Amino acid sequence: MIPTFDEVMHPLLKVLSTNDILSLDQCTEMISDMFSLTADERAARLKKGSQTVIKNRTGWAKCYLEKAGLLTTVSRGNYMLSKAGRDVLNNHNKKVDLDYLFTIPQFVEFYTKKSSKKNTNNEEVSDKVGKPEVSEVVVQTPDEILEEQYTLINQNLADDILQKVMEMSPAFFERLVISLLEAMGYGHGEVTGRSGDGGIDGIIGEDKLGLDVIHIQAKRWAGGNNVGRKELQSFVGALAGQSGRKGVFITTSTFTKEAIEYNPANVKIAKIDGDKLAHLMIEYNVGVDIKTTYELKKLDLDFFVE
Repeated sequence: MIPTFDEVMHPLLKVLSTNDILSLDQCTEMISDMFSLTADERAARLKKGSQTVIKNRTGWAKCYLEKAGLLTTVSRGNYMLSKAGRDVLNNHNKKVDLDYLFTIPQFVEFYTKKSSKKNTNNEEVSDKVGKPEVSEVVVQTPDEILEEQYTLINQNLADDILQKVMEMSPAFFERLVISLLEAMGYGHGEVTGRSGDGGIDGIIGEDKLGLDVIHIQAKRWAGGNNVGRKELQSFVGALAGQSGRKGVFITTSTFTKEAIEYNPANVKIAKIDGDKLAHLMIEYNVGVDIKTTYELKKLDLDFFVE
């Protein structure tokens, strides 16, 4: 199991104590060895960005230890144990973690950030700085907290989208599906619903040049009314009637296990359930507005090279 960045702190100090100077990549590799991480655990990445989870957690452990004065940066991307860090390893019998860092005044100041407020008499009052309650100490890195909250917000939005879609008519849903696929970069699409089409609800160009056609079936079904293998087989039959080779089956519900495992020969079918539909709408800005935008920035070390 990948350790939390809190669990990485003490091993990181030990790694640095046996080496003069190490880079973050070297520290990450040694930490991975210490925790006997598997190849998959070493390769696991954050949902947003390209950094691996273990490197992200090692980096934040390094950051917090540096704020506590236990290690120092000696050159670009290279670190070493400070005298205070060596003293801690030699004299401190307990593991170094967030709980211990809150016994170090300079770390407490960094973490809580003293601020001034005004009371009812318009007098400045300094906040007390101290260790937060244990329940307030979070062992996720700031990047992981941000990802978790971003995912939670998007999931709540996805639930709201599906609820709203279910309030609309089936005809509206068919037009929505076409709008989404066009936003995803496919060519021009249109709702068909013609008699004799075998239930195909729309067609869309595979690309903007319309070199090939993809047939669409859209089922605005309530949750619990899942799409089964039978419905997919009927769709495949409809494709054959139109000499189609590719199809997209979109539903607001879900697919049964048999439907998910159904992969007919000579025909490609993309299966999109309600949850995936809602998240695609969020990703491609269909039926949603951008509320606010945050830019996450990092230090440009190249700028500071003389």
